[in-house]
Amino acid sequence: MELRGDRVVLRPVADGEGAELDRIVREPEVAMWWAPPAGYADMLAVVLDGEVIGAVQFAEETDPEFRHAGIDIFLTARRQGEGLGTDAVRTLARWLVHERGHHRLTIDPAAANTAAIRSYGKVGFKPVGIMRAYGRDHRTGSWQDGLLMDLLAEELTDDQEYPYR
Repeated sequence: MELRGDRVVLRPVADGEGAELDRIVREPEVAMWWAPPAGYADMLAVVLDGEVIGAVQFAEETDPEFRHAGIDIFLTARRQGEGLGTDAVRTLARWLVHERGHHRLTIDPAAANTAAIRSYGKVGFKPVGIMRAYGRDHRTGSWQDGLLMDLLAEELTDDQEYPYR
């Protein structure tokens, strides 16, 4: 599978890319929001001009009564603020809506992560509410509030079709 956005490509993480993703997730600007995962096999690499700059993952609820998908993403600090995260999330959101048939998507950044919240808003995600003491800060052990955001399929911004492979 390969998903093409305006600038980034999303594809399965290749053998040997785990070390680069480990380095990225340990950057102070990334580590404040992400704990190092156990592995990257279930993630998609975010690639810009052939360089892995982060990873994105999704989870699907397949119960027809509650069908939806959730998204998470991290990018290297040196490429943040360039719209690449927005492009990656929008690209994955389009695929989840158009190819996987989801009518609703969720994303749940830390409530203090204003840059991420702003990025997700550009895709069309809207705040639903604060989830108090939602996630544990892996560095301090303290609990952080999270912001639940969702996006309905008809609210997806800039909704042109992208080629999926």
